[in-house]
Amino acid sequence: MKFEHSRLFKDVQLSGMFIDSKVFSDAIPKQSWQAACAEYDKTQPADLKTFVATHFEFAEAPELQALSDVRSVPDYIERLWDRLARQGSEQNTSSLLALPKPYIVPGGRFNEIYYWDSYFTALGLMDSGREKLVEDMLENFCSLIESLGHVPNGNRSYYATRSQPPVTAMMVDLLWETKKDDENWLTRVTSSLQREYAFWMKGCDKLSSDLLHFDRVVMMPCGGILNRYWDNDPSPRPESYKEDIEDAKHLTNDEKTHFYRNIRAACESGWDFSSRWLQESNNLKTIMTTHIVPVDLNALLYFLETQLSRCYQATNNSKESQKMDRAAKRRAALINQYMWDEQANWYVDFDVELNCKRNIVTMAGATALFFNLVEDCARARQMSQKMMSEFCKAGGLVTTLAVTPQQWDSPNGWAPLQWFGVKGLLNYGFTQEAKEVASKWLTTLESSFNANQCLLEKYNVIEPNKKAEGGEYIVQQGFGWTNGVASRFYTLFGKRE
Repeated sequence: MKFEHSRLFKDVQLSGMFIDSKVFSDAIPKQSWQAACAEYDKTQPADLKTFVATHFEFAEAPELQALSDVRSVPDYIERLWDRLARQGSEQNTSSLLALPKPYIVPGGRFNEIYYWDSYFTALGLMDSGREKLVEDMLENFCSLIESLGHVPNGNRSYYATRSQPPVTAMMVDLLWETKKDDENWLTRVTSSLQREYAFWMKGCDKLSSDLLHFDRVVMMPCGGILNRYWDNDPSPRPESYKEDIEDAKHLTNDEKTHFYRNIRAACESGWDFSSRWLQESNNLKTIMTTHIVPVDLNALLYFLETQLSRCYQATNNSKESQKMDRAAKRRAALINQYMWDEQANWYVDFDVELNCKRNIVTMAGATALFFNLVEDCARARQMSQKMMSEFCKAGGLVTTLAVTPQQWDSPNGWAPLQWFGVKGLLNYGFTQEAKEVASKWLTTLESSFNANQCLLEKYNVIEPNKKAEGGEYIVQQGFGWTNGVASRFYTLFGKRE
């Protein structure tokens, strides 16, 4: 039995002892969780808080401690890397999955790797001369793919049934020029990328007119195959156990299964939560993530196919290289066929249940520019104009044009989407626009830093003087991907006085 299925775990989570359910999910048993559960079942203690304090401890968060004499954002970022670093280990007694090499955590409540965060964090590590740490993080991904078949949401046992936006290929790309002649490295990363690709494409041979979707693969109306987010475990999330139980308490059993699976699938997207996944933009209970073919996921898988083709070419396997190149071209054609919205002048998600494009316009569409999927220069210009006129606000790029209580909506802005937007603009020659976005984002960060002496997970880009809100937890400080993207902007456009 897993810890999260034990009576002790459920009793603690439902008691509301911790304001954030993730705290106890990450608790470190002083002996073992099996021993703690056995003792709990045997003694049935009345004082739950004392029992937990006796049998568990909790990891420190050194990144939350104040740094003295830090005068600028670049200085803060440089000094925080060591505080966000965690050492690899061979085994753990908590929910933490052991990793062989050192890695960087986001910070705050996120005291483990997060899959897609790691790529954006790595941008800053590369800029600061920490390429070896990026190599170590990629090695950890390869290790997880070998043991699980995919990189989980984070290196926690309770995350094992889901992944996140697949960025291993992008990590490979960051290291490509310096590592591609290392035969052992190339063989290892090629094998890992192929296994990860198999994870996302599992079941594509099962699809037919009678079975239009299976796990993470979806057959489109023309017969082509694209992907969606998924989780095979339709139960409450351990890290949000109390919240999920309460949200689903008035649902039927079938409705609960649908709700839990779609909540988990949204977590796999990294956009937890957003109007992207909701039938009613203000109602989380209408979540339908598995009905949606996301533009950013498929853009990322296009890059995975492209990177695999390049890896096979470098290992003189022209047959597999050509096979992956054809797969990438097919996917690119499908993205342009099903996700370009002429009226919106933007790439959007596709609803497979309703067989139509979603009318929710989000910064996820910028991944088409980021991965050079836009072949029409006029279309790229239309996207640039829309990004600057509708998404670009006083403090940077807003996540979506929908104002909701969810954190991945307006008025919030997030570092990864600033990078997708800025790099996408640069790819198509819109240099001034890219500089403007980066400048607004850095101004937001610098102003907030002057007030708080730290960087945060997300920001209000509509009213930058206000703290970002929304979501299941308070805004976190640290923060890995904010640091990484800010560092890259400083590298590209220069430090600011």
